[in-house]
Amino acid sequence: MRKRGIRVQVWLNKEENTRLHTSAKKAGLSQESYLRTLINGYVPKELPPPDYYAMIKELHAIGSNMNQIAAKANATGNINRTVFQYEANRLRKAVLDIQAAVTLPERRNNDG
Repeated sequence: MRKRGIRVQVWLNKEENTRLHTSAKKAGLSQESYLRTLINGYVPKELPPPDYYAMIKELHAIGSNMNQIAAKANATGNINRTVFQYEANRLRKAVLDIQAAVTLPERRNNDG
């Protein structure tokens, strides 16, 4: 069942239509989703470059390797847990920061 029951029709000139189409495409959204995002107070970001996903994959692989090192070190008893945990937290924060900087929409200012 459809969640939205109200239809809104908007007339645009050629330039406005081109900007809407281009902006939505850059964000990887339909025009309708793009407009809903704007209405809800967010400005959608452009899709990240293709190498972004490779970078995130690599960071996750590093984290996985750190996990394996930790498991092995715990088995042998040769690890500084405080230092390892600090590095693991830094890695986790870096991944989240990259994702937020590249993919999350930003809140619009009240004046725009």
